[in-house]
Amino acid sequence: MKLGAWLCTAAVLALAACTPGSDNRPAQQPAGDVKTDVAAMGQVTLTIWDQETRGGQQAQISALNDQFQRKYPNVRINRVARSFDDLRSTIKLGLTGNDAPDIAQVNNGKQDMGAFVKAGLLRPLDAYASAYQWTQRFPESVRKLGSYPDTGDALGEGRLYGLPQTGELVGIYYNKPKLTALGLQPPKTWAEFDAALAKAKSAGQLPIQVGNLEKSAGPYLFSLAMHRFGNADEESKLATGRAGVNWPTDANRAAARQVVEWADKGYLTPGFAGLKGDDAVSKFSTGDGVFHVDGTWITPTVKEPMKDDVGFLLPPEKDGKVTVTGGTGLPWAISSKSKNPDAAAAYIDFITSPDAMKTVATAGNLPVLDADKQAASGVERDVLDAWNKAANSPGLVPYLDYATPNAYEVVTGSVEQLLSKQLDVEGFLGKLQADLDSSRGGR
Repeated sequence: MKLGAWLCTAAVLALAACTPGSDNRPAQQPAGDVKTDVAAMGQVTLTIWDQETRGGQQAQISALNDQFQRKYPNVRINRVARSFDDLRSTIKLGLTGNDAPDIAQVNNGKQDMGAFVKAGLLRPLDAYASAYQWTQRFPESVRKLGSYPDTGDALGEGRLYGLPQTGELVGIYYNKPKLTALGLQPPKTWAEFDAALAKAKSAGQLPIQVGNLEKSAGPYLFSLAMHRFGNADEESKLATGRAGVNWPTDANRAAARQVVEWADKGYLTPGFAGLKGDDAVSKFSTGDGVFHVDGTWITPTVKEPMKDDVGFLLPPEKDGKVTVTGGTGLPWAISSKSKNPDAAAAYIDFITSPDAMKTVATAGNLPVLDADKQAASGVERDVLDAWNKAANSPGLVPYLDYATPNAYEVVTGSVEQLLSKQLDVEGFLGKLQADLDSSRGGR
C-alpha cells in the first residue's frame, strides 16, 4: 500500500549530505560475477523488512518464506514485519545503520526510493536482472516503477533498484446486496455512479465509507474525481513531476469541486476526518456503506467477512477509455550494506517467480505478473480482470505522491484542508503547484 506517514527528523533531512551518493554507491556488478547457487553460499541469515502485515499479505509472504527456507536450509530469514506507516517512517534511518536490513520494501516515490538511490543506500539490480532474466519476465512498464538514475530525481529512468511482487489498483468496492436493494446495477458510467450515490443517500444508506485520519483516503477520492474530468497522460505527468503540466486546470478544478460536493451532500462517512482507514474498511466489511474507494490490497480483508457480497469496479470510463490510479506494490530492494547480496537477489527472484505468483493469488492478493493465469472467483476475479485491463492500457496512472520530494505531505495535507474548507479550490491547487514549482527550481 502506498501512502503513509513521513518522518521528518534532522537525521533524515541530512541523509543525502552525510552519505554523498556516488562515493557510497556499490560498484555496478558484472552479470557474470553474480552467484545464483544459494546452496553453495554457506550459512546465511537474511534480514528482511517488509510491510506484508494484513491478512492476505501475511499469509502469502509467510508461505513463501517457509518454502524458501525449506528449499535452502542453509538460509535463515530474520523477518521484521511492520505496517506500511511504521516501515516508511523507520526505513530511512534503518538503511544508514550498522544493522541495516539485507532486503527491504521501499516506496517507489522520490522522497523514498529516489532519495535512497541518491544517497547510495540501495544496490543496483541490473546484474541480477540479467542473471535471473527479470528483464524478459517483467515488462518495462513494471520495471520502470523501480528504476532511477543515480541522481534519484526521475522515476522510470536509469538503473533498476527494486522489483515488485504485486500489482495495485485504487478502485471502487461495492456491497452487492445493498445495490440490489436499491434496485441498482454496479455503475458503469459516471451518471450511474452519481445516481447510485444520490439514491443511497435518500434511502438512508451511507453512500461512500471512508476514513481519512491518516490522510491517505482523501487523495484516493481526489484521484478518482480526476479520472472523471482529466486524461491519463496529463495525470501521469503530474503524478511524476514531469515538465509541461501544471495543477491549476479546468479539469483539476472540476475534480476538486467534485470531492467537496461529495462531502457537502453527505455522501461520505460522518466524522471521516477522525476515522482510521482500517476502521473504515472494517465498517464497510460489516455492511456500513454502499461503496468504498480503496486499493486492491484490502481484497482479502473484505472478502473474508463479505464472501460473495462484495464486488470491485474500475472507475467509470470516460470516452470509452479507462483511467485508474495504481501501479506496483512496494518494490523489494537490496541494501547497499548487505553482506549477502547474492542470497538477497535469489530471495527476491524466488518470491516473484511464476510459482510465487500463484501463492500471491491464492492468498487473495494481486500478482504483478500472470494475473490472467490465476484461478479465482468473486471479488478476487473482479480484481484480476481489472488488473489485466488496466495494466494493458495507457490509463494506469501513478500515485500522486511520486511527483516531488514533499508530494506526500503536500497532497495529503492539502486534500484534508480542501475537505475541511480550510482551502478553497484555487488555494488547494495553488499549494500543489507551489510544491511542484519548488521541485523544479522555481518557474
